[in-house]
Amino acid sequence: MQTTSPLNRWRLWLRFSLTPHIGPVTLKQLYLAQADLKALIERPKRALALGLSAAQCAALAQVPDTWLAAVARTELWLQDHPERFVLTLDDADYPEYLRDMADPPPVLFSAGHRYLLSDRACIAIVGSRNPTAQGLKDASRFAAQLAQEGLVIVSGLALGIDGAAHEGALGVAPQTGPDTIAIVGTGLDLIYPRSHATLSTQIVEQGLMLSEFPLGTGPARMHFPKRNRLIAGVSIGTLVIQAAIESGSLITAQMATEMGRDVFALPGSIHATQSKGCHWLIKQVAKLVERASDIIDELPSHAVRKVLREADDAGDAGTATTANTPSPAATLLKAMGLAPVSLDALVMQTQSPAHALQTLLFELEMAGHVARMPGGLFQQIV
Repeated sequence: MQTTSPLNRWRLWLRFSLTPHIGPVTLKQLYLAQADLKALIERPKRALALGLSAAQCAALAQVPDTWLAAVARTELWLQDHPERFVLTLDDADYPEYLRDMADPPPVLFSAGHRYLLSDRACIAIVGSRNPTAQGLKDASRFAAQLAQEGLVIVSGLALGIDGAAHEGALGVAPQTGPDTIAIVGTGLDLIYPRSHATLSTQIVEQGLMLSEFPLGTGPARMHFPKRNRLIAGVSIGTLVIQAAIESGSLITAQMATEMGRDVFALPGSIHATQSKGCHWLIKQVAKLVERASDIIDELPSHAVRKVLREADDAGDAGTATTANTPSPAATLLKAMGLAPVSLDALVMQTQSPAHALQTLLFELEMAGHVARMPGGLFQQIV
């Protein structure tokens, strides 16, 4: 928009985005036509020549009821923190992956490190809000290793896998620099869930927070599919770690597929509800992955560092050594396998007294090697 000054640009885009009958698809149409937004407000009928309907032109002539309040709220929010900014569809550093979408968000409220949007490739990690302890560990580990390879970890700040992915990336941020983006389904001044308030602050410091929703917008069911399309849209690939058959994570994966992006899924126990969605994805469109290097290998534009392969190999060797160590704990872990198992089943498999196994299980749980599951089951964490 060459005729709008930087001072007024985001306010104009915000007005258009709040105008009834004018959605993201229409706004992309105006962007591609290099329309003068200010001129269209002054003479709305000019929009007819750009393909807008008479109803849309009439809507442009009216100031949206919420616009002035939204501008005032945004200005106060921007003044409160130097790392906050508003990104519009015509900004030079607006993510190209998003701009290529049919319905890119015309306005992105943002807080954190702006360069992450255009400087580095992103990979999304999504999954269950109710994962197992193994799922949480996998999400954190994959995020950390992929961030160390130079990828930016994108997720939705939700409970479970999302939060673990952000935390995994933040854990290596002292070495990698800012390395995670949270795209949320509320206004950036309303953190949801509230328990992730501290995490969101850390992401602003070592990453980036994004939302297409105006400040003051609370959580609503319809917001999260819209959020999911941006998670998929900004990323070159999406990794799903634990997801039920009917879940937002599968919606994100489907959106990524429709955009021509890679989809990856981590397999799990055939008995776990959290694995059903991943197994379905693997049957349909996703690439099965067991380690971070499996993802890197599918991204030809991204260099694979030898250190990642060495780390994976060392991890495998460590697992093998543990499994072969002739100690009671190692024997128990070998008997457990990777699926949830009951104490009675372990008594039968190991021929050990129940009280002795309970002691070992407690010690392994405290050490982070075993998780206690619903229904009196136990599961090994690898």
